Amino acid sequence: MTKNLYFASDFHLGSPTLETSRKREDRVIRWLDAISPTCGELFLVGDVFDFWFEYKTVVPKGFIRLQGKLASMSDAGIKIYFFKGNHDMWVDDYFTTEMGIQIVSDDLVIERSGKKFYIHHGDGLGPGDHKYKFLRRIFRNPVCQWLFSLVPPRIGLGFGIWWSGHSRLASSTEEVFMGEENEWLAVYAKEQLKREHFDYFIFGHRHLPLSVDLGDGSKYINTGEWINHCSYAEFDGKDLSLKYFEEY
Repeated sequence: MTKNLYFASDFHLGSPTLETSRKREDRVIRWLDAISPTCGELFLVGDVFDFWFEYKTVVPKGFIRLQGKLASMSDAGIKIYFFKGNHDMWVDDYFTTEMGIQIVSDDLVIERSGKKFYIHHGDGLGPGDHKYKFLRRIFRNPVCQWLFSLVPPRIGLGFGIWWSGHSRLASSTEEVFMGEENEWLAVYAKEQLKREHFDYFIFGHRHLPLSVDLGDGSKYINTGEWINHCSYAEFDGKDLSLKYFEEY
């Protein structure tokens, strides 16, 4: 029996409050329970946590229920991929060592059932946003990460949580579709198609569930987020579709 592929992103666990985050974590686990019987591979496409930084012997506290569920799924033979997002780009080897999860720093290209996938969190791609692209290079620089690791965890993690709390997630502004020509990830996908064909482009980061036909048999799916939408993508061996769990 062919197992399905599942894609989800932007849980942003830890934000905006511990209480709401815990409820969201429980919802994510219910979703994982629901898909586990048919799941062959699970792709967590970035920003699983609103902030994450690994010291050599210290990781952020909390989220233990999610970690336990992921460990159980991995032990059961489900392959799990964790993509670094712009909020949890400082993941190192903890999830690999403890749970056998594969960490993906940037993009991942795979072929399944004759279909070719291009998968990336989505941050730093496409036109514009030069300020963030500059900051991304700094945040991802190994020397900068090493220097930050010298800051005591009590201070470093506290600062990181404070910094993440000032993201767009903290605002009440609802994301809206800007038109295909203005959706920067759709623009990026079309540029990639000029060089190489992909059946599916899968991104997170946008915080808006999207399914966009790019032409020539190619589709762009954005997995949305779990604050308002609880959206994810599922590939059943024939087609990739956008779905919702426990819709509000």
